[in-house]
Amino acid sequence: MKIKFIIVFVLFSVLKLTAQEDTKSSYQKKVLESTEIDILMSFYTQDGIHSSVAGGEGTEELTDVTSSIVVSLPINGDDVLTVDIGISAYTSASSSNIDPFSSDKPASPWYVSSGASMGDVLVHGLADYSHSSENRNTIVSGNIGFSTEYDYFSIGVGGSFTKLFNEQNTELSFKAQLYFDKWRSIYPKELKEFFKDGLNGDFFNGYTITGNPDYNPSAFIPNTDEHRNSYALSVSFSQILTKSIQGSLFFDIIIQDGLLSTPYHRVYFADKPDSFIEEFQLADDNENLPTNRFKFPIGARLNFYINEYIVIRSYYRYYDDDWGITSHTASIELPIKIASKFTVAPLYRFYTQTESDYFAPKEVHLSTEEYYTSDYDLSAFDANQYGVALRYTDIFTKAKIWKFGLKNIDLRYNHYQRSNDLNADIITLGIKFVD
Repeated sequence: MKIKFIIVFVLFSVLKLTAQEDTKSSYQKKVLESTEIDILMSFYTQDGIHSSVAGGEGTEELTDVTSSIVVSLPINGDDVLTVDIGISAYTSASSSNIDPFSSDKPASPWYVSSGASMGDVLVHGLADYSHSSENRNTIVSGNIGFSTEYDYFSIGVGGSFTKLFNEQNTELSFKAQLYFDKWRSIYPKELKEFFKDGLNGDFFNGYTITGNPDYNPSAFIPNTDEHRNSYALSVSFSQILTKSIQGSLFFDIIIQDGLLSTPYHRVYFADKPDSFIEEFQLADDNENLPTNRFKFPIGARLNFYINEYIVIRSYYRYYDDDWGITSHTASIELPIKIASKFTVAPLYRFYTQTESDYFAPKEVHLSTEEYYTSDYDLSAFDANQYGVALRYTDIFTKAKIWKFGLKNIDLRYNHYQRSNDLNADIITLGIKFVD
């Protein structure tokens, strides 16, 4: 597989805003004392044997490189503007098989094709404005953002309200987020060509169909509505229980409607004869899922301060939706201070979920079913994630780059293993500068 290396050079300048002189009788500490700049980068790679593009069988090889810059600006003593801009580029053997016939090699779910769908670039942007009350017990924020790639565009808006009580030992927060998305549907090559010209078009005339020569994906119909909307409400409650224990509870309500299936995911039916071009089985249809989904996660965090060197961070989440999936997530992280400026944090995360009502492996679904998918993200599986983070922190920012002080560096590595043979690795790097 050809791996694309992209080096992004980010040139930026920060306009420093000077507020008018404070006329209050006593000094009020600013919410954010100075401009902060976070530079974030990640490298992700995965492989597996259950490609949803190929109907549940085939390579899932993928490589993704992401970079973003987050700038937080103190507008005045009470208000902060945060801007997040990023770009993500990937190459994927799996998605290249949306059109597996554009390669010099025989078409196969196990080979990477050379078509345009083998890679894509995603660009995102987000602006968030937050205001804190004079006593710092109330925080109100609003945000607007977007993301775009070749076949998808999304706009998001939202806001939050946070209230602190009990000398700021208790916190209650509400957050609402709305996403309005639009697909530009891309379909498996053979479905698109059959719908356009049947077997008499130029595409099929260029190949010999083996197996069943009378290929007829009659169930396939292109999407007429390509919108997807998501509405999320989050509520969280945090409490300092003792000098060394802090806990929090949270729950979300998420409602989605519109095109919730992925147009280029293939499905093969058990009651339809198999047709092939070269080594690639031709799809009987693409994925078809309900146009509504309700999700309800609820969970808790509990952090223990052992001493000045060790902290224990624990997390649990229960999830349920009306597609038949329930899941449990549990994780533990153990930050250990190994020097005055260095902390190492090993992490373990366990995840398990049940199978969706609409999932079945390749050639198990029947053409008489209303909904069907062979996307193994909706199958039953367990997953283990192992990781470690190394953090450098200097609250005095003695190291300087131009006029910005280096506050911290975070380097993380995580390895992910799923019981249905998907494996992934991700390395992330975060660097924070302050003015």
